[in-house]
Amino acid sequence: MIAVGGAEDKGTDLEKGILQRNRLNFFELGILKNIVSLISNKDPHVEVITTASSIPDEVAQNYIDAFQKLGCNNVGHLRIRNREDTANKEFLERLRACNCVMFSGGNQLRLTSIFGGTDFLDILKHKYETEHFPIGGTSAGAMAMSGTMIYEGNAALAHLKGEVKITTGLGFLQNVIIDTHFDKRGRFNRLAQAVAAQPGAIGVGLGEDTGVIVSEGHILKAIGSGSVVIIDGKNIEYNNIADISFGSPISVENIIVHIMSQGDRYNLETRKFEGSEIIVSSED
Repeated sequence: MIAVGGAEDKGTDLEKGILQRNRLNFFELGILKNIVSLISNKDPHVEVITTASSIPDEVAQNYIDAFQKLGCNNVGHLRIRNREDTANKEFLERLRACNCVMFSGGNQLRLTSIFGGTDFLDILKHKYETEHFPIGGTSAGAMAMSGTMIYEGNAALAHLKGEVKITTGLGFLQNVIIDTHFDKRGRFNRLAQAVAAQPGAIGVGLGEDTGVIVSEGHILKAIGSGSVVIIDGKNIEYNNIADISFGSPISVENIIVHIMSQGDRYNLETRKFEGSEIIVSSED
């Protein structure tokens, strides 16, 4: 699984209607290349899912162009806009036949409300669990991958109880809460409140043009040009979130934070930062 924090000129600006097909930061810096490298098929069949987006056709074409630049010529668009579309026989056949899916950004609540409890999601989970089948998601597409999902929360007010709204995600990754555009939009308090409310979950904050590759179901490897922030609430001692009224500032003691850059690894099972291999160069 590959979760990407979004990129300004492809996520944020695109959703505002500014299409910049020739300026793909995360493509140029290799995040999409990482996704393609995980596909075992030499002529991969990729399907793009733009359900979260308000401009699905433009977003889909952007991804198709990017994947084609990476040598993927069999890229389709599963244009799913409502729950009825998830039962479309053609879409289900294409899902069963493809080697990889990519969820675009937009509104993550559209993903959970449309795919939750459907045969489409069951097939997708089965392929993910039983085949060598990469699933990619950026921005909202990344946030929906976890079992617990943030669907709303003003970053400027995220230190106040009740300002961060959470619900059930698509569930590809359990006991994790993913937030995106993390540094650009100042979302540390937002993710920290979500973790304070569910200390058993590990918060993963993804910067723009940055992501994680999840292997073996529990090893996170940072990729891209920015930082991945891990928030671990297992050792929280004092936590007032259950006792204060809505709108009051939260207090949390002994929250653990790790900052990862490209190549660093984090083990979700042991809750340990494993770092990356250090290559020492020498000169004659």
